Order: sequence, then C-alpha cells, then structure tokens
Amino acid sequence: MSKITFGIVGCGRIAQRHAKHIADNGDLIAVCDIDFNKAKQLAEEYGCKAYASLEEMLASESQIDLMSICSPNGLHAAHSISCLNADHHVLCEKPLAINSYDCGEMIKCAEKKNKRLFVIKQNRFNPPVEAVKKAIDEGRLGTIQSVQLSCFWNRNEDYYANSWKGSIDLDGGTLYTQFSHFIDLLYWIVGDVKSAKGFSRNFAHKGIIEFEDAGVIALEFHSGAIGTINYTVNSHNKNMEGSLTIFGDKGTVKIGGQYLNELEYQNIEGFEITNLAGGNSANNYGNYSGSMSNHDLVYQNLVEVLKGDSSISASAFDGLKSVEIIDKIYQEIR
Repeated sequence: MSKITFGIVGCGRIAQRHAKHIADNGDLIAVCDIDFNKAKQLAEEYGCKAYASLEEMLASESQIDLMSICSPNGLHAAHSISCLNADHHVLCEKPLAINSYDCGEMIKCAEKKNKRLFVIKQNRFNPPVEAVKKAIDEGRLGTIQSVQLSCFWNRNEDYYANSWKGSIDLDGGTLYTQFSHFIDLLYWIVGDVKSAKGFSRNFAHKGIIEFEDAGVIALEFHSGAIGTINYTVNSHNKNMEGSLTIFGDKGTVKIGGQYLNELEYQNIEGFEITNLAGGNSANNYGNYSGSMSNHDLVYQNLVEVLKGDSSISASAFDGLKSVEIIDKIYQEIR
C-alpha cells in the first residue's frame, strides 16, 4: 500500500490532534463539518479540501483510504456506518458509540464491507499501563482478586457552554465522554464485567448537563474478581487523579497520576517493574486537561495494520466491550 490518504469528519478541538498525526503518517485529503468555517479553517491549515457535509465529501472523495470520525459521541455510529458503506476504513474517536446496539451495527457493517473499524484507546499506550498489563499477562500478580478505579476530574460550567457536551443524546454521560478510556483499561487489564451496582448524583451541574456528575459503582467480574469505580467531575478547580489499583495474590500495583500516567506503587513477589519510559503529556485544552496524548501511537499502529505489518492495538470489539460495561452501569444507576 502506498501512502495512506485520510479524511476527517467533524472539525472540533480533537480534530486538530488527528490532523497533526495524519500529516505525520499520511496525506489529509479532505475534512467536513456542518460549521463550514471550522472545516475551512482546518483545511487551510493542512492544505486540503473542506466540505459542509459528510454526504458531499463522500460523494466527491472516493479515493480516501480512511475516515477519522471526530464528531459528537452520539453521531459516531451514523457517521462511521456512512463511511464504511462508502468503502472507507474508519478510525472512530472514543466512545465507539453511546449504546451497545449501535456498536454492533457498526461492527456488522465493517464486516459486511470488509473494512477496518479502528477505535481510539490511546491510554493503552501509557508506559505504566503497558508494563502492568504485561506483568499480569505473565502471571506476576497471580490471581486478580479486586480492583479500585478512581476518576477525579474537574469539568466546570464553561466546559459545557455552547457545546453538545452535557446532552444525553450527543454526549451520553460522564462515563462515555470523560472516563471511557478508564473503563477500557478495566476490561483490558482485569477482564469483562458480569454485573454492576451503584449510585449516581448530579451535585454541581443541575441545569447544565442532563446526567450525573458523580457516581460510585461496585463491580463483579466474570473472573470472580470484584471492584469499585468512584468517579466525579467535581474535583475542585482542576483534575486530581485517575488511578487504578490492582490486588492479586502475588502482588499489588497502583497506576496513578492525573491520567493513569505514573506507577505510584508496586509490591510484587519476586518481581519489579523498572525502566519505564516517560510517556507523552496529557491533552491540553486550555482550562482543562484530558487523557494522555498518545494519538501519535494510535496512528502509527493504524498505518502498520493497514500495510499488513502489525496487529491492531484496539479493535472495534474492544470498543464494544467498553460500551457494554458502561451500558450495564447506566442501566443500574439511571
């Protein structure tokens, strides 16, 4: 395969990051957004074509290899399916969709059209996350007994102003927009969730968002392990912590920092994790920060997969499993 060609659907803030890494890994041919000024501005920066609708771009740019979906969460399924049906591979931002049914329809469409459906799960590339996953796969921690996931971030009123964020139809909920990467790591490292129980509240965002801003969840995994999720976007003034603590019968580890970017604790029988790389910085959005900025590694893997030189880092099935777990939680707490 020669140099891979890309299009971007949705030209909001995250599209800027995609465009940068596309430029490093292929050719950006076209972008689209219903706010044509946003599309035009991004197109001018990267020397490509701008369109005011996805339909227009699909009709005009059949040569594009892959479409990067950077639209609101609630539009991921429709936009991805349209691109797959037009014979493009798709890379979809998290979450894959905001319900399990839509994820299934996306996967079925990709299979039918024999196209790749990639999903953004960039926190899998965080150095301490990779190291702990490897240690667990090697049996270093023994049988995993329990886990604790803590997600303590800040999202103030300004974050939601004049935005699709906060809408149940386009955002989906705090676990989808803020913490789906963390749920993915629970699944990837510990395994699938059998059942969930919990409570949620909207303490500080009444009239601002249509769902919870804090929750406490108890989980039972199919493996027999148990766990908890304690999450909020009400940490005072700024993000506090994103951490995952894992208790096995041969070891205990805690991945912490604000973004699961630091190995804060380890005590493993006859083994020690050493020589961790520094990793990338967090996504900086001005007044707030997001998860670790590993989109460069996602794009490198994507190109290698399409050229037949690597296995996929996160599949559409992985994206579905994250959504299934969040679905289980929301069915319980809503």
